[in-house]
Formats: sequence, C-alpha cells, structure tokens
Amino acid sequence: MDTVTLASLVLLLTLLLLLGTGVWIALSLLTAGFVVFTFFAPLPPGSILAATIWDSSWNWALTALPLFVWMGEILMRSGLSASLFRGLSPWVAGLPGGLMHVNVVGCGVMAAVAGSSAVTCATVGRMSIPELSARNYDRKMMVGSLAGAGTFGLLIPPSIIMIVYGVVAQQSVARLFIAGILPGLMLIIMFSGYIAIWARLNPERDGDVPERMGFGARIRASRELIPVVLLIGAIIGSIYGGIATPTEAASIGILGALILAALNRTLTRQMFVESLLSATRISCMISFIIACAACLSIAVGFADIPRVAAGWVRDMNLSPTGLLVVLTLFFLVMGCFLEGISILVLSSSVVLPMIQAVGIDPIWFGIYAVIVIECAQITPPVGFNLIVLKSMTGRGIGEIAAATFPFLLILLAAIGLIVAFPAIVTFLPDLMFR
Repeated sequence: MDTVTLASLVLLLTLLLLLGTGVWIALSLLTAGFVVFTFFAPLPPGSILAATIWDSSWNWALTALPLFVWMGEILMRSGLSASLFRGLSPWVAGLPGGLMHVNVVGCGVMAAVAGSSAVTCATVGRMSIPELSARNYDRKMMVGSLAGAGTFGLLIPPSIIMIVYGVVAQQSVARLFIAGILPGLMLIIMFSGYIAIWARLNPERDGDVPERMGFGARIRASRELIPVVLLIGAIIGSIYGGIATPTEAASIGILGALILAALNRTLTRQMFVESLLSATRISCMISFIIACAACLSIAVGFADIPRVAAGWVRDMNLSPTGLLVVLTLFFLVMGCFLEGISILVLSSSVVLPMIQAVGIDPIWFGIYAVIVIECAQITPPVGFNLIVLKSMTGRGIGEIAAATFPFLLILLAAIGLIVAFPAIVTFLPDLMFR
C-alpha cells in the first residue's frame, strides 16, 4: 500500500471515529488534519497549522457572514414570520393548491432573510402549519412542501453556505449570490407547479378555498411584508449593480432591518442584544469550522491526496457529467449523516482539484453543490429539515421523508436542468461582469 492510500484511509477512519462519537465537527476536522500532518507530511505541524488558522480567520469574504446572520436575526425577531402568512395569502389564494403555495413562496422570502435551511423551515412551519391545518389542507402535502421548500435557505441569496463556499474555493461571493438567483426562482416555480398539478389531480384533498381579495386589499394585507421584500431586493440589486460589495450590502441590510424593527415597534434593548448574541454564536461556530477545515485542507495537500485524486479522475477518463453523477451520489450519502456546511468544508480539499481537472466552472459547481446539499437536507436519518418538522408535527422521520420524496425528485430534476443548461447559473454572473 502506497503512502497516499494509507494517508487517505487514516484520514477517513479518523473522521469516522471522531464524528461517530459525537466530537464537534470543527475539532474533528482539526484533529484529523493534525494526524495526517504528523504522520504523512514532511514538516512539523505546529507552526503551519497555527498560521493556517490565523490566515483563514481574517479572510475578507468572511466579514459578510456575521452581518447577514445578524440581519436575519433582527428581521425574524421583528415579527416577519407572523406577517408572512397575512401578506402572502391573498396573492396565492387563487392558484390551484391555494394557500399551500404560502409554504413555497414564504420559504423563498425567508431564505433571503435567514440564509439557513433549518431556520427557514422552522420559521415558516411555525406560521403555516396551524393555519393550513385549520383550513383542512392535506397534511402529507403540507409537510412535504414545507420540508422541500425549506431547503431554499441554502440557495437563495444572501446565503450563508455560499459565503462559506466562496471562502474555501476562493471564489467571488458576489458572483455566487447572483448565480443563485435564477436557479432559486426556477425551483420556486417547479415546486409551485407540482403543487398546482397535484391539486388539480386531487381536488378532494385540497383545502378550503379562501375568500378572494381585490388588489387594494392585497396591498393592505402585505403592508408589513413589502418593506422586507424591498430591502432584500435593494441588497441583491446593489451587489448586482456593482454599487456595493456583499459586506457593504450586508451593512445596509442591518440598517434597514433595524429601521423596520423600529417602525414595527419590536426594536427593544433586549431584542437588540439577543439578536446580536445569537448572530455572534452562529458566526463563531461557522468560522471555527472553516478555520479547522483549512487545517485539514493543508494537511491533505501536504500528504499529496488532492493531486493523486485529480490524477485518478484523469486516468478514469470521466467526463464532467460522469464526475458530477459520482459526486452527487457522494454528497447524498454524506448528507445522511452531516449538515450542509460540514459536507462542503469536509469535501472541498479533495473535490475542488477534481472539478478543476475536468474543467468545470467553480462558480457553476458552487450552485450545483448547494442544490445537491439541499437534497441532503431532506434525506434520512439526519436530514435537518426532517428533524425540524418531526419536532413540530410529532410525526415519524420515515413518514415525513415519504411526504418529502416528490420534492427531492424535483431538486434532482433541477440538477439535471442546470447540467443540461449551464446558462441558468452562469447567465446573470456573466452579464453582471460584462
């Protein structure tokens, strides 16, 4: 057995042992990197790992992370979830499937605020499940659409996982944000389209038809939601127009969120402190994972694993599509046991050289990886959205996973579409920099 193969096996076994025994993900990555560095690298690990942690901790792209997290925390504490149902219901009531579309569109709006799949699912579910249940909507479709649409929190910008990918892959966060817009809108349309078709085929399982409203009444019902949508549009528009960097746009978002909270009379000293502390905890956790993942990446690099893996891909003569099929299966298996950010940082040191070897655009691959990780959020046994809904509904993971299965297929179909038509991802970023 050659040295690189032995290093790969030691790395895999170390990670399985640590993650399987419940050790923190960040510490598992750091320990695995230390072990590989100690036994398979030609240099002592101490000073190099310390320098790596320092270098990865002051990456400029990371400054946008705590700001976007804080913006989401402020908006969620300012009554956004309560206004989502009131604001969206009049606009979707006339569609086949009625208020079931609130799950999809509401998750789309919340995704742009929270940047997290589980938070999006929990926030919208807390608001929509009681309302839809009271109106006799089909429970299976209600839970399935919520779990599936909750994954939008990873794709629709500003997305936390895109910032993480931009850091680990050294790609433009602004381009990643813009690249996620069309795929995100495409998935919203695909999900709502499926709900509409299902409602036409199963009219007896559709809920109570809500009362129609005129245009003026719809606007009045949405008066609390429209400013949030405008704020999100201003953030994305400022990035797309080159007016602001993601960090500057996040600062504008925080200011706007504080103003909206003040206008809603929810901005109190307690709310301000709680949102700030929550954002600090989440940002520190993610930054710690990124720093430890950087240590693992440099250890894997010194052990020569990425070069050998890239050579292995070349020797197999895999086409880009063939490699993507293999990686899709790989990510889905990892998603059965890990959450999204962990999957991304854990695999980046080996996967990124592979995609470079076959000439795949790293911006396009970032969106592809996010959609595949979205699938992983709704695969048992550790699909985070399934766990969130289990705690909210009291139903079993198996029952929730079965209800979510059609939406998993839609996500896989979306992957097929962006593979067949890469311009769905690349059109806006290319136009932005043209």
